[in-house]
Amino acid sequence: MSEQPVEPDLRAPADDDEAMRLLREGVIDLEGRMLDASNVTLVGAIRSDELAAECVYKPVAGERPLWDFPDGTLAGREISAFLVSEATGWRVVPPTVLREGPFGAGMVQLWIDGDEDVDLAAFVRRDDPALRRMAVFDAVVNNADRKGGHIIPMPDGHVYGVDHGICFSVDPKLRTLLWRWADEPLTAEAVAVLERLGDELRGDLGEALHEHLTRREVRCTQQRVAELLRTGRHPEPSGEWPALPWPPF
Repeated sequence: MSEQPVEPDLRAPADDDEAMRLLREGVIDLEGRMLDASNVTLVGAIRSDELAAECVYKPVAGERPLWDFPDGTLAGREISAFLVSEATGWRVVPPTVLREGPFGAGMVQLWIDGDEDVDLAAFVRRDDPALRRMAVFDAVVNNADRKGGHIIPMPDGHVYGVDHGICFSVDPKLRTLLWRWADEPLTAEAVAVLERLGDELRGDLGEALHEHLTRREVRCTQQRVAELLRTGRHPEPSGEWPALPWPPF
């Protein structure tokens, strides 16, 4: 987990389970706003009786309506991405919850301090297994905004992805820096994960996603998984939508 400065009697979460408990039950003390974010994105400390960390809080009240994502909330899409991430077992998305905060209901996510020594511009071009898993994950959730700044490499080699508010469109909108593997065969690991994910989308995971997404959006997610398994390959740019996010970082 990310190491954060804590008060003398508090400690940082030791694992994702503790982080989730802290995010659900902790008291949020806001410290500032990320001014470069298009929607209200606040950062602060979150504390319980024994745990403390930094978090990101995106209140639903601070969302700007998007013409191409008219249903639900961006916070709900962030939660949906976390649920899919957990189902894959790849832990692409940091611990994330939907809860009440200082400005009403919103997404609260564990703040992750990445490896500051990594050159992101060079890193996103690497043939890294964690990035390749992220590319598959993005294809599943139809991520329309995988910028370099949304990729957080950790010192231990793990790679997190953040900012998933514009995912799960019913139209092809995959826009990412991770096209390195376009049209290459999926790894055996990815195929096994997608087969399991397809089953879960028809069961409990699908029902959980219905709380945040439309039924058509969930059905299209199932279809994207099925198409990946049918082709057995990473997707290629469709030509119907810009392939790269702007700005890229």
